[in-house]
Amino acid sequence: MKGFFMLTDYSNKKKSGNTLLPPRLSGSTLKWIALLTMLIDHIGAVLLECGVLQAYSLHLPTSLSYEASYSVFQADLIIRQIGRISFPIFCFLLVEGFHHTSNRKKYALRLFFFALLSEIPFDLALQGTFLEFGYQNVLFTLLFGFLTLWAMEWAKETHPGLSFVFAGLGLLVGYFFHSDYDWKGILLILILHVFYYYPVEKTIIGCLSLLWEPTACLAFIPLNLYNHQKGKSGWKYFFYLFYPAHLLVLFFIRYGIFRI
Repeated sequence: MKGFFMLTDYSNKKKSGNTLLPPRLSGSTLKWIALLTMLIDHIGAVLLECGVLQAYSLHLPTSLSYEASYSVFQADLIIRQIGRISFPIFCFLLVEGFHHTSNRKKYALRLFFFALLSEIPFDLALQGTFLEFGYQNVLFTLLFGFLTLWAMEWAKETHPGLSFVFAGLGLLVGYFFHSDYDWKGILLILILHVFYYYPVEKTIIGCLSLLWEPTACLAFIPLNLYNHQKGKSGWKYFFYLFYPAHLLVLFFIRYGIFRI
């Protein structure tokens, strides 16, 4: 656990050679990969599972035949596994943002604003209700992870041991708040932060934390191709807006076809 006792004391580290694979992908490229795989995942969750398969399960007039529904079920298994790649990349980008943003308060407020904005589209798309408080969208998970890292860094200035306390509190918040990926998402963010400069440990321990959905480990291939460059700018708010917008679009498509 050598990384844990060096939580944010990285000022003298160099980023060169900090990947296991040739550095080829910029931060903006990673965002597009995460965005595309998330879209694929939500097509499966919103249109196939909550649309085609649920319509068949409820024997709705809009349902497909057994053969067609079974084919969709098989396709959905593949689609959802592809979608597992997106979340670790978003967590990685969050940690990058934590280390490099010039204004952490503004970063946290932006996450909070878009988390609130996304809640109704998230509930409509995945719960079929206007507002449902039992399960919240993934931007809340990223926000809690960001605040946990911030609290840990603040605690380190007082006493290194306090970082463990705030790490534990962050995991508890993830557990009790029931946001997407809950405490397991917070744990992955902590791992990516703690082993920020240790790509081997980061990859191995990160994959171990994802054994409950092993195909998510494939995300570490593009993550280890990261070249520590921001890439093309100007799309920042697009990436934030895409999350609630695409969920809303998928919901309307599903409702238009299946009335659910």
